[in-house]
Amino acid sequence: MPAKEGIYAVYKEVIMAEIKIERKPDEQRLKEMGIADWPIWTKEESEFPWSYDETETCYFLLCDVVVTPECGEPFEVGECVLVTFTNGMSCSWKVRKDLM
Repeated sequence: MPAKEGIYAVYKEVIMAEIKIERKPDEQRLKEMGIADWPIWTKEESEFPWSYDETETCYFLLCDVVVTPECGEPFEVGECVLVTFTNGMSCSWKVRKDLM
């Protein structure tokens, strides 16, 4: 059924638009964003749902996390990844190794 495939492709594009992933951004970009001054978030190994009430950007130095957008495909977050989650997005987090 071509119509369903087309709808799925558009829907998937919208979901991906909710998340921007930059793997290993260059040092100049990190400096411009002031990441060295950002607070450090720690979290024990766990799974939990999360919703964003504003756009939020996270920089992951060392981690083992899987984020699954609501009705979307899971993606793994590893070392040196800058991720922006848009306002209104809902997802589930699986922290596979303590974040420190």
